[in-house]
Amino acid sequence: MERLHLLESWITEQFPTKSFTLQPASADASFRRYFRVFFGDRTLIVMDAPPQHENCEPFLRVAKILADSGVHVPAIVARNLDLGFLLLSDLGNTTFLQALANQSENADQLYNAATDALVKMQLSQHAESLPPYDEALLQKELDLFPDWYIARHLQLELTDSQQVALKAVFAKILQNNLAQPRVLVHRDYHSRNLMVTTPNPGIIDFQDAVFGPITYDLASLLKDAYICWDEERLLDWAIRYWEKARRAGLPVSTDFAAFYRDFEWMGVQRHLKVLGIFARLNYRDGKAMYLNDMPLVMEYLRKTSERYIELHPLLNLLDEIHPAAPDRKIGYTF
Repeated sequence: MERLHLLESWITEQFPTKSFTLQPASADASFRRYFRVFFGDRTLIVMDAPPQHENCEPFLRVAKILADSGVHVPAIVARNLDLGFLLLSDLGNTTFLQALANQSENADQLYNAATDALVKMQLSQHAESLPPYDEALLQKELDLFPDWYIARHLQLELTDSQQVALKAVFAKILQNNLAQPRVLVHRDYHSRNLMVTTPNPGIIDFQDAVFGPITYDLASLLKDAYICWDEERLLDWAIRYWEKARRAGLPVSTDFAAFYRDFEWMGVQRHLKVLGIFARLNYRDGKAMYLNDMPLVMEYLRKTSERYIELHPLLNLLDEIHPAAPDRKIGYTF
């Protein structure tokens, strides 16, 4: 409550002649909280990022890079970095996930807008100023799977042979990821972080952006942990993105099959990471709702591992750690 009072006092300082009310807008998988500030004539969003846990500087830096690339991100209205408060323009309260769940016939339109914006971001001339999505970071993310999903969530200890097999698969995944051309990577470009706005989409939660593999954000978008599409539709959207990217001069492979393989292998890295993160959010942070999203992520992981012989050792491991049956997907499926 003390921090909330501090926040209210800061907003009052910004608008001394206006009365306002605060309502929770959302929370994410970090220590950040968001509130919607209601004035008589407009609304704003305030980010509460406790400085002992969060740093607002990356958000501000990436917001400028993305705005300069021509995509729709919140404008910075006011800031106090010592307190960890940012006042932002309001992009509304309808995420792509909510819009798609209520009216899935708009999917083509929304995903077309999302891939248009993705191409604009990837064309950014300032991407190389971002932290590199290098081998150390990719490996650190992969390690979340054995550390948090297998050891903590499943309460299993891998045998020596299983550890060797997993390490070998990780090496192959990293080899593919690191060989891909590099661009700006949002790192969480999916239906919960895209808002239905004009212009569409509004993009949020971008503070962890990096300079990394070109297929990463497309894998986040099309193999979304919160909503699932049939493979025929997913393939169509992937082709449409690839055509846009080629026309724009982005460094995608001229062979779609090679591009799609990179996209799928990048997805495997992300799915392994996300399973570890969802387990950590539950056991470390008390956010149990993310456990409900694990089966869909596992479904993606298994399907891709089935398709590529080099990933069959991973598929075998998944069978061994889930001897009864593989997790089945739940959530939105169209």
